[in-house]
Amino acid sequence: MGYSLDFGWLHHAAGAIAHGAAMTLLLIACTTVLGILISILGAAARRSRYGVLRKAVASYVEVIRNTPFLVQLFFIFFGLPTIGIRLDSIVAAILAMTLNMAAYTTEIVGAGLDAVPRGQSEAALALGLRPRQVFVKIILPQALKVIFPALTSQVVIMMLESAVVSQIAVRELAHEADLLQARTFRSFETYLVVTMIYLGLSMAIRRCLVASGRRVLGAGVS
Repeated sequence: MGYSLDFGWLHHAAGAIAHGAAMTLLLIACTTVLGILISILGAAARRSRYGVLRKAVASYVEVIRNTPFLVQLFFIFFGLPTIGIRLDSIVAAILAMTLNMAAYTTEIVGAGLDAVPRGQSEAALALGLRPRQVFVKIILPQALKVIFPALTSQVVIMMLESAVVSQIAVRELAHEADLLQARTFRSFETYLVVTMIYLGLSMAIRRCLVASGRRVLGAGVS
C-alpha cells in the first residue's frame, strides 16, 4: 500500500516548532559563550607552570572526551540531586553542553596557542608588556584566527548534539518533534521537516560565526 504525504498539520504546529528552534538557539548561544571562555582558560592552564593545574585540566578533558554526552547529562540532572544539588532542566542542559564542548574546544584552542610563534610573546615581553597583556592582546587573537574554522565546526556539532537534552524534557527542537509525531502520527513528515530545520540552523550558525569572526578578528577568517 502506498504512503501519502500529508503536511496539513504543519501550520498548526508552526508555533511549537518555532519554540523548539528558539530553545535550541538559546542553548547553543549560552553554550558557545561559556564553553569558549572556559576553553581559553583551560588551554592557558594546560600551559601554565603549575603542574597540579595542568593535571587537573588534562583529567577533566580526558573524562569528558571519553564518556558519552548522554551519561554526562544524566549525571548532572539525575545524579546531582542525590547529593542535594537540584538544577532546572534548562540549566542542567546548558551546564552539560558547556562542559562537554569546553573539553573539546580546550584542545582546539591549545593547538591555536601552540601555533603562534614563540618569538611573538618574547618580542612583546621585551617591549614591556605584562604576560597577561601578551596573552590577551598578542597571542590569543592570532590563535583564534588560526583555529576559527575548527571552533565553528565544534559549535555546529554541539548544536546538533543538543537534541540529546530532549531526554530530560527540555523543549528544544527534537523534543517538540517527538510531541508532534505522537499527536499527528506523521513521523516521516515530522522528522523530515525537523531535519531540514536543523540543516538550516547549521548553515545559519556557521555563516553568522564566520561573519562575526571577520568583524572581530579581521580578514582571513573562513
